[in-house]
Amino acid sequence: MTAARVPLPPVEAMRRSRVLVVGDVMLDRYWFGAVDRISPEAPVPVVRVTREEDRLGGAANVAVNSQALEAQVTLLTVVGDDEPATRLEALLAQRQIRAVLRRDPALKTIVKLRVIGRSQQLLRVDFENTPDHEVLDQMLASFEEQLSQHDVVVFSDYGKGGLAHIPQMIQRARAAGRPVLVDPKGIDYARYAGASVLTPNRSELALITGPWRDETHLGELAQSLRRDLQLEALLLTRSEEGMTLFDDAGAHHVPAEAREVFDVTGAGDTVIATLAALLGMGMPLAQAVPWANHAASLVVGKFGTASISHTELQG
Repeated sequence: MTAARVPLPPVEAMRRSRVLVVGDVMLDRYWFGAVDRISPEAPVPVVRVTREEDRLGGAANVAVNSQALEAQVTLLTVVGDDEPATRLEALLAQRQIRAVLRRDPALKTIVKLRVIGRSQQLLRVDFENTPDHEVLDQMLASFEEQLSQHDVVVFSDYGKGGLAHIPQMIQRARAAGRPVLVDPKGIDYARYAGASVLTPNRSELALITGPWRDETHLGELAQSLRRDLQLEALLLTRSEEGMTLFDDAGAHHVPAEAREVFDVTGAGDTVIATLAALLGMGMPLAQAVPWANHAASLVVGKFGTASISHTELQG
């Protein structure tokens, strides 16, 4: 069954949606430059950097995407006590995203440095380590404080260690009657048990279920996983094939809309952020999915981690 788009709620309705985003944040740092020659030291291009740009990445990009749709957003995360953390804080303030940042002096705030030359990514350098358990315990306390003030919870898991207490957080959010959306990572999906919706992509789901032979087999695997984890729904994002929602009513497929794919970075963030903003103001999940698909089709036409405004989504 193919799902169609209902009218997008007006900005005034979206502004009533209160989204709590919890997860691993990172600073996406871009160095743009000209490539005029090959290094005499090694067969690599020499990039003469002419411009630098910092963007919010990871869970912070999810927050940006929900906020771009006019939702009220709070970001709860762990960062280091360093320059990238200060930069993240400033960027969040610029976007008017409320941030609850737990600082760990022993932690390096995650930075993904991308070197761009001739409109192509030439190199990526990652800076990261694992947060301290004491700070993660503080995250759980902060989560309980924030929960009652929000309509929907998003967990953005990048496997960086910031969601050590996600089973307890999911349990408390569901007990409070809040929808819980999870962008999963890794192979231990048991830690997401009881969530409302999981949003894996094809390769992530295949790691858990194994490969599928056809659509019927995929449906069987997805529904079995959904039942095992006691999920209300599983949303499979399928790149050029669109996305499919598996729930009690069966499978609902939404075909891809993208006409030009420039950069898929952060497309999954856009999907779950759009779902959260719409669920937070009361739209049913099955109606929100086609809008999330449309948002993804727009964001892949932009460079790097990007977002879609309510006006762009409305079209």
